[in-house]
Amino acid sequence: MNNEKVQIFDTTLRDGEQVPGCKLDTAQKIVIARRLDELGVDVIEAGFPISSPGDFKSVQEIGKVVENARVCGLTRAVKKDIEVAAEALKSARYPRIHTGIGTSDSHIKYKFNATREEIIERAVAAVSYAKSFVEDVEFYAEDAGRTDNEFLARVCEAAIKAGATVLNIPDTTGYCLPEEYGNKIKYLRENVRGIEKAILSCHCHNDLGMATANSIAGALNGARQIECTINGIGERAGNTSLEEVVMIMKQHPDLGLITDINTKLLYSTSQMVSESMGMPVQPNKAIVGSNAFAHSSGIHQDGVIKNRETYEIIDPAAVGVNASAIVLTARSGRAALAYRAKLVGYELTKLQLDAVYEQFLHVADKKKEVNDDDIHQIVEQSKIRVQASA
Repeated sequence: MNNEKVQIFDTTLRDGEQVPGCKLDTAQKIVIARRLDELGVDVIEAGFPISSPGDFKSVQEIGKVVENARVCGLTRAVKKDIEVAAEALKSARYPRIHTGIGTSDSHIKYKFNATREEIIERAVAAVSYAKSFVEDVEFYAEDAGRTDNEFLARVCEAAIKAGATVLNIPDTTGYCLPEEYGNKIKYLRENVRGIEKAILSCHCHNDLGMATANSIAGALNGARQIECTINGIGERAGNTSLEEVVMIMKQHPDLGLITDINTKLLYSTSQMVSESMGMPVQPNKAIVGSNAFAHSSGIHQDGVIKNRETYEIIDPAAVGVNASAIVLTARSGRAALAYRAKLVGYELTKLQLDAVYEQFLHVADKKKEVNDDDIHQIVEQSKIRVQASA
């Protein structure tokens, strides 16, 4: 099987920053942009230049420092938006203008008070105008997830003719089911004339918890760009999580899909974004959560100690985590206690372990988690002679 690359379009600094209370200044954005470039993302959406002087400056300054990734600025299908974005992107080595318009009946009727034909005209005008400034133009069909496929295909075909190099098919409201979204991408692949001239892109939101599944479904049906954010941050319930889609493709080589992401930087990048935005990562977050490689159940701990792959499908080191964590709780068994005791200097025989374990359970019933200091006290309180390990 020949592997096909899926481009990673990171919108942490644009869509991700739209989370209330997560505003970043230009200096912080530059630090994160450098890291995203080092991480290996293909496109960095640096901001929405016309939205504020600060966003304009951030896009401008990020364009100066990013060496490998394309730097992208968002616009509406409005001439002034496009002009301002083009100006902000002048410093970028590889600039991209990301322009578009809503295509669902809801957007057409209530947001634009327009007709379908007028929407196509505005889409073509926006792409054509953006193309006069940069070669690389991405067109987004906002609310494509709820757009009739036949009309969506017409819009996409017109955008390609106008010069679009990428077609963004957003599930803006997170409404689609994976099969539904995958079939939408498949329909476009099969029904848009000239589709071979553009890359289909997935931009999925997580309102129903399916952003990652929808993005993978899109890639399986021919999309070759996924738009995502670090930690899955973004509007409302968030966007597709970069670390999740990247690791799904890595852990399932049979899919034949690869990325250029250096996965060993995922955990540290997650922490950087979390700290900069003041937005904690939920402990049970896939891949980068503090509990992603932590085990507290005795059965699981015993299995992991014997062979890590018993309960872990990802090597923690692959995403930049030092090691799996064996967390001692009242649910932990003797194997876990012996393992942790050895790490802090005690080599326990079976009889010694039995005595220590009895005392351990008394402590564990009173505490959420038993730490290393507790282990020392437990061993001492067990009143046994323990041979210290080397």
